Amino acid sequence: MKTLQFPHQTNFYRGKVRDVYTIADNWLVMIASDRISAFDVILPRPIPYKGQVLNQIAAYMLKATSDICPNWLVDTPAPNVAIGRKCIPFRVEMVVRGNLTGHAWRTYQSGRRELCGVPLPEGMKENDYFPTPIITPSTKAEVGHDEDISRSEIIRRGLVDEKDYSQLEKYTLALFQRGKEIAAKQGLILVDTKYEFGKIDDTIYLMDEIHTPDSSRYFYADGFEERQQKSERQQQLSKEFVREWLIANNFMGKEGQTVPEMSDEWIQTISNRYIELYEKVIGQPFKPQALSNEETYQRVLYALSNLS
Repeated sequence: MKTLQFPHQTNFYRGKVRDVYTIADNWLVMIASDRISAFDVILPRPIPYKGQVLNQIAAYMLKATSDICPNWLVDTPAPNVAIGRKCIPFRVEMVVRGNLTGHAWRTYQSGRRELCGVPLPEGMKENDYFPTPIITPSTKAEVGHDEDISRSEIIRRGLVDEKDYSQLEKYTLALFQRGKEIAAKQGLILVDTKYEFGKIDDTIYLMDEIHTPDSSRYFYADGFEERQQKSERQQQLSKEFVREWLIANNFMGKEGQTVPEMSDEWIQTISNRYIELYEKVIGQPFKPQALSNEETYQRVLYALSNLS
């Protein structure tokens, strides 16, 4: 989508996936594009309907968790657009893990038994449940790679004060528990996810997207234990399969590496996987909507006119 211009616009930021417009320094318009990123690199081809999938799952999940903590969302005037409050973000992402998977497994497999200051039990296999979910925060980089960081280092560096961080931990674990309950009703396991928070005055708000395939990993619950016992790969819904494809093609976002060619068939496969996750998580058929730039723009204008 081309860059738009709104009345009273005070800033514009193009992220890896979203175009973010600041309105009157009080509101954000987030347009979820069909761009896809992995290893902090935007891949060269868009994924059809990915923006709609992300935006609609996030809106659904924010509504389903609004009793746990305040969140930024106010309106979703178009399939891939969200409007909400502008918060001052904490410069950390709250990553929470229920299973030894992905980055945590790669760390464990290398022989390390600590991640972000959190001890990891001995004798675990890939995808095993942790005794209790663990929080493994990361710094939120403006450019380049996010980095693992411990609770004590976050507080020592003044990224978040101890009182606020304790509240972030409580919110994170409660949100993750709710997410797992929602997933379980649909025959899924919410394996790990991340949350971003910010403040308006003294109130902490949940920001951005939650429980989407870009921010989360899901396993199918049916057959999970049997696959674990046989040390078989778990059936999952997330974009980890994109990362695995990149790794298999010698790309991990490092200097000198080239993104492998993405065929039309592969693009369609990724799109289908996103739609599958929407339908599994939401429990409703996905209804593709392709609005023109002008129609999206007009819907956003109308929504902004109704904000006080």
